[in-house]
Amino acid sequence: MRKSLKIILSIIAAVVLLMVIVVCTLPLFIDPNNYKPEIAAVVKDRTGRDLILDGDLKLSIFPWPGLSTGRMALGNAVGFQDQPFATLEESDIKVKLLPLLTKKIEVSRIVLKGLTLNLAKNPQGVSNWDDLQKLNATKITSSPSINKRSKQDETGPPAAVVIGGIAIENARINWNDLQSGKHLVLKDINLNTEGFTFDEPFVADLSLVLVNAETKLTESFKLGTSLTIDEKFDTFLLSHSNLQTTTESENIPGKPLTTVLTAADIALDLSNQTVKASELKLQSGDVTMLAEITGSNIKDNPSFQGPVTIASFSPVKFMKQLSIAAPVMQDANALSKLAMNFNLLTTENSVELQNLVMTLDDSMIKGSTTIKDFAQPVIVFNLAMDSIDLDRYLAPVVDKSSRPITSPAVAIAVAASALPVETLRKLNVDGQLSLDKLKISDLIMQDIQLNLSAKNGIVTTQQSVRQFYQGSYTGNLSMDMRNKKPALAVSEKITHVQLEPLLKDYKGAARISGILDASTQLQGQGNTSDELKSSLDGQLDFLLKDGVIKGFNLQKMIDSSKAFINRTALPVDAKNDQSVFSEISGTAAINNSVIENHNLVAKSSKLRASGKGNANLATGELDYIISAKLLKSEATATEPEQVHDTPVNIMVGGTFDKPAYTLDVAALLTEKNKAKIEKLVDKNKDKINKFADKFDKKLGPGAGDLLKGLFKKH
Repeated sequence: MRKSLKIILSIIAAVVLLMVIVVCTLPLFIDPNNYKPEIAAVVKDRTGRDLILDGDLKLSIFPWPGLSTGRMALGNAVGFQDQPFATLEESDIKVKLLPLLTKKIEVSRIVLKGLTLNLAKNPQGVSNWDDLQKLNATKITSSPSINKRSKQDETGPPAAVVIGGIAIENARINWNDLQSGKHLVLKDINLNTEGFTFDEPFVADLSLVLVNAETKLTESFKLGTSLTIDEKFDTFLLSHSNLQTTTESENIPGKPLTTVLTAADIALDLSNQTVKASELKLQSGDVTMLAEITGSNIKDNPSFQGPVTIASFSPVKFMKQLSIAAPVMQDANALSKLAMNFNLLTTENSVELQNLVMTLDDSMIKGSTTIKDFAQPVIVFNLAMDSIDLDRYLAPVVDKSSRPITSPAVAIAVAASALPVETLRKLNVDGQLSLDKLKISDLIMQDIQLNLSAKNGIVTTQQSVRQFYQGSYTGNLSMDMRNKKPALAVSEKITHVQLEPLLKDYKGAARISGILDASTQLQGQGNTSDELKSSLDGQLDFLLKDGVIKGFNLQKMIDSSKAFINRTALPVDAKNDQSVFSEISGTAAINNSVIENHNLVAKSSKLRASGKGNANLATGELDYIISAKLLKSEATATEPEQVHDTPVNIMVGGTFDKPAYTLDVAALLTEKNKAKIEKLVDKNKDKINKFADKFDKKLGPGAGDLLKGLFKKH
């Protein structure tokens, strides 16, 4: 027995000694460089591409057998011949020999240095690796022997693979998409891993730099994670991942923008086409976003969903971190708080924010919004806001009285005209916005509804304010962008609006008070806001009840003129001169932004007036003549009201902000009085001039000049 065992051991020792001798002497007899033509021929046969081996091939035997290569290049696909598909400066791989006998593969370390991949897509959308994918798929499906062997391999125990580590140094990927015109470069790619075993976690570190020459954008990436991969390369688990990006661009002023993304776990299952990311945290400066994301059909029709929270931060402070100057606003504390949470649902060509809740300073917005078809975006939104003071975010107003008079629909049209015409033509929007309370330009509105629709070059809005200075407002806007010069159509109506508080809030002072009902229909065209304003045509209807015009006392002007004629004392000055009308109404045509009115009617307790004239919406200039007649007696059940035959003519000039009123006193004078005055003028010219100066002080600037004009011979 002992003798037999000794013989067996001797045989084994001899075999081992023989193997050692062979291993040690093998490199002396075999030069792998002699097989370069055969290797290139096999690659050509299998792929149809040329393999160029410029560097030396080196075999290593001790302590581990392995192969090292010098520079090599793999040819490109047909039609992409200007540069190689891939080049490699140096590689090295070593494998333990004895573990192979037990179907166990132990690799010391895989090293790839200077790898360059030139990936491209032609104008027809064909990539330069499509032929490799088709070749691989054809071999798998068409070879019965391979399929049979695969089935046999599945029944046997799988080979265990242990890799001491992977190192990819200074790799580069050039991406050239001739179909979309995109050109990207991934450079300085470095990957280092610890010892690798299937189904066991190992540490991996990856760094690279992305360069987009067109946008002059440079992004640096650094990833550290614990990675687990199964034997079929179907499932990947990343634990305790940390990704840091640094972005530099001409569009990002100041220092580079750094963003850090961390995740507790990211599970990717390619066989089931699913991914799940837990405890995602994205942080950039003071902005922090938290999310839990799951994805499905990630290869065929990817979609991702999950809750997203953006923690409260200060937008103004964040802009300063980006070296962006914050706008000068009326409220220094505006844009100090922004927070958001929503349920994210994205596909390859859409993004939807469901159950959106956003807080901006003291305002809250709820609802949903969707963007479909990124190539030609379709925007759908349904949002509700409790209240917002937009004046807080606008530039300070130096003089409220200089604010131009405009309507909500015209303001929307002017704002839209600031956008490029092509942008408006391509706009595809369908949305609703409701607000409980809104303050803008110091105007306060409540219960507001805005509907916006834009499609095929036509933009329409419907807006309403149910509580607008004890009245209401409704309006419609349509902009047709299909022609070279956009066309505008506006229809608006205000009902029972208290004019005095509205003007006080908007202009800082109110010269007119009363309850106003008005409606407008306007049309215009133009590529700029100035062109739109100057081209407005349409019609205006208005009715002002219980109206008071301040700073203008028609009765006093008439009484003063009578007193002068009759040489009696002038009326005593009143601190608050005003004219009271029970009703002012009329209709007006609007042509080229000029309001032309020919049927103005005003009624007071002592007067009945009619008028005509025009007002320029662009410049604010007024040019009106009002003819008033004194009331003899009011109407009764059986008799109509009676008025005097002698008219009182009032000229209204100046502007909307600073109107000027003058009275044609000559219309009050009879022929007998005119004759007396002509004699008086001839004898008392100097006295009249002095009295005209006194008249200026009593009735206001310009009254004296009017008086001098009255005493000319008629």
